[in-house]
Amino acid sequence: MATGFVSVPLKKSSEVDFAKPLSKFIASTNPSGEAQSEYTRAAEELSKLRKSAVGRPLDKHDSSLEILLRYYDQLCAIEPKFPFSENQICITFTWKDAFDKGSLFGGSVKLALCSLGYEKSCVLFNAGALASQIAAEQNLENDEGLKAAAKYYQFSSGAFQQIKDTVLSALNREPTMDISPDTVGTLSLIMLAQAQEVFFLKATADKMKDAIIAKLANQAADYYGDAYKQCQYKENLPKYFYFQEVLPILAAKHCIMQANAAYHQSVLTKQQKKFGEEIARLQHATELIKTVASRYDEYINVKDLSDKISRALTAAKKDNDFIYHDRVPDLKDLTPIGKATLVKPTPVNVPLSQKFTDLFEKMVPLAVQQALSMYNQRKADLVNRVIGQMREANNLANGVLASLNLPAALEDVSGHSIPQSILEKSKAVIQQGGLETVDQLIKDLPELLQRNREILLESMKILDEEESSDNDLRAKFQQRWQRTPSNELYKSLRTEGGNFRNFLDKAGQADNVVRERYSTHRDAIALLCHPENELNAAIPSGNPANSLQGTEVITILKSLLASLDETKKERETLENDIKLQQFDMSSAFLTALAQDGAINEEVISVTELDRIYGTYTQKVQKNLKSQEELLSSIQMNHEEFSKSKQSNAEADSREEMLKKLAAAHDQYIELVANLKEGTKFYNELTEILLKLQNKCTDIVFARKTERDELLVVASVSLLIPEEFKLRWSSIWRKCPRPPVQHFLSEKSYLSHHSFSELNIFLVVNNSDSAIFLVYGIFICLY
Repeated sequence: MATGFVSVPLKKSSEVDFAKPLSKFIASTNPSGEAQSEYTRAAEELSKLRKSAVGRPLDKHDSSLEILLRYYDQLCAIEPKFPFSENQICITFTWKDAFDKGSLFGGSVKLALCSLGYEKSCVLFNAGALASQIAAEQNLENDEGLKAAAKYYQFSSGAFQQIKDTVLSALNREPTMDISPDTVGTLSLIMLAQAQEVFFLKATADKMKDAIIAKLANQAADYYGDAYKQCQYKENLPKYFYFQEVLPILAAKHCIMQANAAYHQSVLTKQQKKFGEEIARLQHATELIKTVASRYDEYINVKDLSDKISRALTAAKKDNDFIYHDRVPDLKDLTPIGKATLVKPTPVNVPLSQKFTDLFEKMVPLAVQQALSMYNQRKADLVNRVIGQMREANNLANGVLASLNLPAALEDVSGHSIPQSILEKSKAVIQQGGLETVDQLIKDLPELLQRNREILLESMKILDEEESSDNDLRAKFQQRWQRTPSNELYKSLRTEGGNFRNFLDKAGQADNVVRERYSTHRDAIALLCHPENELNAAIPSGNPANSLQGTEVITILKSLLASLDETKKERETLENDIKLQQFDMSSAFLTALAQDGAINEEVISVTELDRIYGTYTQKVQKNLKSQEELLSSIQMNHEEFSKSKQSNAEADSREEMLKKLAAAHDQYIELVANLKEGTKFYNELTEILLKLQNKCTDIVFARKTERDELLVVASVSLLIPEEFKLRWSSIWRKCPRPPVQHFLSEKSYLSHHSFSELNIFLVVNNSDSAIFLVYGIFICLY
């Protein structure tokens, strides 16, 4: 067992029943069936899990910590799926202050809140506290115990740090002192210091180099010192720190770690023949240990360390007095000992439990799905914009190089053979299918576009026809037509349809641009598809430029072109990385839905997209800036290269043809990519539009069903004279009303109470009895 290490007591909680309130909510929001039964059983399991985690004493064992972590994971999982609040699912969690022991006239401090965030903070506190207790139980005499202690202390530090960062926002009020930011922040520092000390002990046991051990010890001393300083804010921290063992232990450990650092640094200085410094280090260590022995002896025994330092100091003085006679420097003149940290708070990333399975895994609200759809659209827009910037940069680079006939101009030594870069471009075009590939893709585009236009047109036509019918009936029946106007109901669908119409219009325009570009470069692309001998024959011959080979300007240009290629490859990597980025937004949207009752999709999506893609967009901008500088340098050096070349009509004609072929290759690659993307876009859009069409069909079907029912009532109402309605209303008001709980149905109410009163009236108005009776029955039924 570790001695002199601080552990934290657990908080205690009152019993809580999750099952009843959650089951009630589940019944009100989920239709009866297998799903409702499954969620109800899950609520009961959650209550059992809480009882196991916080409703009984826990052993200082990993299995107990696992239960706590599983419960914490489950709390995190259900938080966005249920509206825990005072006006919705109100479950009160009551927890006692871990450090307050109560007084003679009152019990210990406790806080009861209807807040799942409060429950999470308290459970995480217990996880950190239990981890500290488990760490303190480890045997630090063996390697396995040292590793386990370091792991648990770092986890404990991370747990307390997480509470410090989140407790105020989770509670929206002042917490109890034990989970206040000051307290848990100090606890996190203490646990981190203890983890560092464990690594110091392990390094010592492993007989690592004294230089390393000294740095580890010095860092541990720093951590203990920081924790000790935190404890000086007496008004902000619980009495636990001052009336029990923590404060003197921190002070003692601060001195002990400094002494260890000084001792191991003295060993290092001895090896370096700095015998005076060795003595100064040992004297400082001796003073520190004397301080611990005189002030904190009841808390920590330092006899062994004191004896070791004393023996070393005696031996060092003896050797120096008789042999070396090295001057002993003042402590303030010594070089500070370095620091090396091997620890950090373990981040609280759920799930913390290796055995966690969400009891409510399948519960996802429909609003989240809608938000996810909008998020995916925003994500696609952002990704397409960033990728579009990179592809524009590629086009720009290719265009500049083609206009300068690079790198072909550097390769074109003889003036008669085809430059290697042109041959490679020709091969690339042929491998991708040449003209046939582009011709087929361009031929398919109008059909794909038209198919999508027809689906969208049909979807809007369905809405138009129903809306027209609704408007006609509203005009006919006026105030009798009591239902939401179709034009209001279909606003979101029409907005969605309008967006798709704009997409299709822009896509059609883009298709035309692609056709025009293809027409411009088709002949040159066709030439690239020819065999090498035919291609060579089509390129004019020119005077050689071998006199420039090996000159500085060519060397510089080749280097710049190589750098430009690297820039392009970096963009390819960035594009692939950006496309591969995936993040499940369900949790974020579920949290917003539970907290606010609605999802501010735009704010959440923009924030998250910035977090995910912010780094990539910065890298892209840096890459684009680098290319801009490279292209500027290439153009500048190309001017010098052009001045050095022997220019004539044949050479100029040849260079123009090489530029044209290079540009044709670049345009071909871009055209094929654009056309394939366009085809993919149209096919994916077809699926989306079919879903929109189904939504339109479903809502129109529901509206027609509602219309037919309303039409019967409104039609009958239109036939009844106004005087009959007034008379019926008078009789209806006289009819006795049954209690609500006995009001089984309108039909039964009519049969029990209406016809006797109707008979009285029918005797007087026999001529109109039939239609009047029908009117009365429909008023009852509807």
